[in-house]
Amino acid sequence: MLKHSPSRNRLTGVLLASLLLALTACPGTDEPDPDGGTNNSDGGTNSDGGPIDEGPAFCGDGKKHSTEACDDANTVSGDGCTFDCKEIEIGFDCPTPGQKCVVGTACGNGVVEPGDLDAGVTGEKCDDRNKVSGDGCSADCKTVETGWSCPFQGQRCKAAECGDSIVAGDEECEDGNTTKGDGCSDICRLEPGYKCDPGQPCAKTTCGDGKREGTEQCDDGNNDMGDGCSPLCVLEPKCVNGTCQAICGDGVILPGDTTEECDDGNVRANDGCSATCKLEEGFACTRVTETPPSSVEVPVVYRDFRGMNQAVNATAARHPDFDDLNTGDTGIVGPLYTGVLTNNKPTYARATGASPSTHGKVAFDQWYRDTPGVNVTVVSTLKLDKQGATGSYLFDNQSFFPLDNLGWVKLGLETKQNDGNGTPRNFSFTSEARYWFEFKGTEVLSFRGDDDVWVYINGKLALDLGGVHGPQNGEVSLANTTTVNNLGLVKGKIYEVVVFQAERHVTGSSYKLTLNNFETQRTNCESTCGDGDLDPGEQCDQGNANGPGYGKCSLTCIWNARCGDGKTQYNFGETCDDGNTNNNDDCPNTCIFDPG
Repeated sequence: MLKHSPSRNRLTGVLLASLLLALTACPGTDEPDPDGGTNNSDGGTNSDGGPIDEGPAFCGDGKKHSTEACDDANTVSGDGCTFDCKEIEIGFDCPTPGQKCVVGTACGNGVVEPGDLDAGVTGEKCDDRNKVSGDGCSADCKTVETGWSCPFQGQRCKAAECGDSIVAGDEECEDGNTTKGDGCSDICRLEPGYKCDPGQPCAKTTCGDGKREGTEQCDDGNNDMGDGCSPLCVLEPKCVNGTCQAICGDGVILPGDTTEECDDGNVRANDGCSATCKLEEGFACTRVTETPPSSVEVPVVYRDFRGMNQAVNATAARHPDFDDLNTGDTGIVGPLYTGVLTNNKPTYARATGASPSTHGKVAFDQWYRDTPGVNVTVVSTLKLDKQGATGSYLFDNQSFFPLDNLGWVKLGLETKQNDGNGTPRNFSFTSEARYWFEFKGTEVLSFRGDDDVWVYINGKLALDLGGVHGPQNGEVSLANTTTVNNLGLVKGKIYEVVVFQAERHVTGSSYKLTLNNFETQRTNCESTCGDGDLDPGEQCDQGNANGPGYGKCSLTCIWNARCGDGKTQYNFGETCDDGNTNNNDDCPNTCIFDPG
């Protein structure tokens, strides 16, 4: 009887274990797959009904995992399957995992295909990379729709012309002409203050009616400032401690903002900058830094009152704080104006009682709030001119009577009074103006008022010229460290300046304010991919030769895989790629290294 040595027993065990491992091993490149050798593991279920464990996905292994859109056995983009296997590229089909993707041949692939007349197949007239009608190219790519033009394959169609009464492309309106000043401009964009409903003549909008229409960025139906929507129906920056929330569609990219990729002043899609302010393919988009203008117009809200000693209709109410107690009076307002309860208005500093020139909280709270029967609100603007190299903007009027023929006078419920120089004027009013600026640490803001002037910066009282008095001047130096610390300012941040003013006595009216602008950017996008010219934002443009394939410019004007991109594309026959066009080095311009 032969005896087995321990070493022989161990060897037999190893052989059996190896055989068992070989029989139960997961399939590799030389082994059949459980599904019959398709190299495609898209999930599914086992015979017992449970899910198949696919294991981890490895892009480039030639096996399409259920989490992958494709896998062409490489990790190179530009050949149909992206480098991470997450997306089948435009113009390609990838039917077989592990095999090269192929150029697609169907409507929606971005390539205008000629068809086959012998087979009775008509060619495409356009291909905008989708199968949707109503965007210029019909769902079957056989027709360019009426009013549209589709000059570049793979790109969005655009309006054929402005003035044809068909709203197309990025047109906002169509009134059948190219005349300016009628609500719809010569390039078919809405003009400020207008709406142009389809099939209707353009009409002016009414800011404050609570309906956002036309060019209105907002309409909250009130005359309040600082609530996010100005009385001019323009969005206001929302800033807390110098940090502002980006507002998509306001046409402003604030300093330091990284949330918006673009902002072209609207929330339309398909114009280069999406409705969420993200860049869209097929457009050359550049950021344009706005040059500080020669003047700025600041929204201002006036509220007209009838003073105690003014000639008014016998039934009209007079306000006790106007044309009554005439004396200097600092300390009327509190140190802060922010907060929901105060509605971003100055707070009356006294809990009870009156001040030397006012008659208590109830009367004062009417100064900057719409109060029917007590005041009449007028919305307007203040034009400030740029002051040379300082960058500041100035409004200065030593005869400040903006409501002479407005307010109660216009309603016939108040008579104008002589200003001492023989001119009838409408006295007794307040004004509220707001503006935002980027703090640089060099600003010096000057103000003058006849009568009250209060300046708030970053929600804190920075200047108090309260009371009834002749013209008084005040200054806020933001170069002063103590002032800056008290106001909580940080360089490079954006803050709000609010100026509250009141004219309360019939001897004159003077008003001056200076403000500082901040540099902003906006986005300008043009649909240029496919025109054959290399425009800003494009890597390449070969005109209608753009499309899928090695060495070609893509439909979005970005290079596909090509010789000279610094990546060796072995699946396209490259054996080297040194990323340059020098034909006299180790890698020639064909990207095929010849060792001989």
